[in-house]
Amino acid sequence: MSAAWDRARRILCVRLDSLGDVLMTTPAMRALKESGDGRSITLLTSRTGAALAKHLPMVDDVWTYDAPWVKHPDVRGDPVVDLDMIDRLLAGRFDAAVIFTVYSQCPLPAAMMCWLAGIPLRLAHCRENPYQLLTDRVPETEPDTQIRHEVARQLALVRTVGAKTSDWRMAFEPGDAARRAVHARLQAALRRFSGPRRPGAGPGRWLVVHPGASAASRRWPAERFGEAAARVAPLFDGIAVTGSASERALVDAVCERAGPRAVPLAGALPLGELGALIETADLLLSNNSGPVHLAAALGTPVVDLYALTNPQHTPWRVPHRALNVDVPCRNCYRSVCNQPGHPCLTGVSVDDVVAATHALLRGSERHAQRAAARAAAHGDAVALDASSNVIPFAHVITRS
Repeated sequence: MSAAWDRARRILCVRLDSLGDVLMTTPAMRALKESGDGRSITLLTSRTGAALAKHLPMVDDVWTYDAPWVKHPDVRGDPVVDLDMIDRLLAGRFDAAVIFTVYSQCPLPAAMMCWLAGIPLRLAHCRENPYQLLTDRVPETEPDTQIRHEVARQLALVRTVGAKTSDWRMAFEPGDAARRAVHARLQAALRRFSGPRRPGAGPGRWLVVHPGASAASRRWPAERFGEAAARVAPLFDGIAVTGSASERALVDAVCERAGPRAVPLAGALPLGELGALIETADLLLSNNSGPVHLAAALGTPVVDLYALTNPQHTPWRVPHRALNVDVPCRNCYRSVCNQPGHPCLTGVSVDDVVAATHALLRGSERHAQRAAARAAAHGDAVALDASSNVIPFAHVITRS
C-alpha cells in the first residue's frame, strides 16, 4: 500500500447502480475497512442501493445520489442536485474515493465530482486516459481479455492500493428484529396450513419464489414459476412468493398456480425481513435480481433463472444452479430482449427447474436436517437424507 493510501482514514466508496451491485461490492469495502486502523467508510449510492444502509456492517454512513449518467426509473436530472452533491463531498473532507463500476460503465463523471470536491486520492478501473481525474487508474481490460465475477473484479481493484481481506463473502445483516418478525409470520402461516405447532418448533422447510426483476429481459414467465413451485411443493412446508407492491398481480398469479401452501408477500416485507426470510429458507427460486445476491450473502442455495444479459453476476460462493439456454446474442446487456420469444430464458423448462431444485436439496445439509426433524416429529420416513452430494459453488447449467 502506498503511504498516501495507508494514511487514508475517511474513504468514500462510490457505487451508483443497484442493490445487487452494492452487495457484490461488500467484500471490497470490507477489505478497505480492514486495511487501516480507525477507517470510516461512506457509501455513495442510488436510492435503490441506499436501502441497504442498516444492513452493511463495514459501512459507517450511506449517502444517497441518483446520478444522471446511471439509469434510474422516474428520475430526471437536475444540475442543482449535482452541484449540491459536490458541495457535500467537499464538506465531507474525504481522504480517498474508490469508484466501483461494471466494465460497461465509465467512472469519469464520478471521478470529476470527486476531483472537484478536492478528494486527494481517486481510484477506479478506466478504459480512457483520465489525466488528472484519477490518481490511481487500473486499466480496463474487460471484456477483451477476461470477464471476472463482479465480486472478484472489485476485490482486485482495491488490492492495487493494498486493501486486502481473507473474507470474500458478500455481506448482509438482516437484524434480530427482522428475524423475529419473519419467524412469527412463518409460524402463523404453518398454523394455517396444518394447525397448532409445538412450542419452540423451528421455521419449517420453506421455498422462497421471487418471480420479478427490474428488467423485462431477466424475467422467466410467471406461469412457469407457479408450475415449478407446485411441482416441488411436497419438498417444503410452505412457499413464500415475494415481490414489490407493484408486482402484486405477478405474485398472485404465481400463488394461484403454486397451490394452497403458497403465501403471497408482495409489498409486505421491508428489506431486512426479506433478507431474514431468504436466510431462513431452504432454497430461493428467482430470476437474476437483488434477492439472488441476498441469498448469496446469507448462504441460501439458489436456483437462478439467469438470462444471458451479463455474465458477471451469477450467485457468489453459494450452492446454486444458473439456468439458461445458450444463444448467439449472449451478453447483450439489454433491459428488453429484442429476439422473438426471448429464447435464452423461455428455453428453460419447468422440468429443468424441478431437476435443479432436487439436485440442490440433495446437497443441502440445512434441508436434510429439517426433513429429519419433521420426520421424527411425525413418524415419517426421511425423504431427503443425503448431505454429502454438495453442489459446487460455481456450478452452472447452460443448455444449447
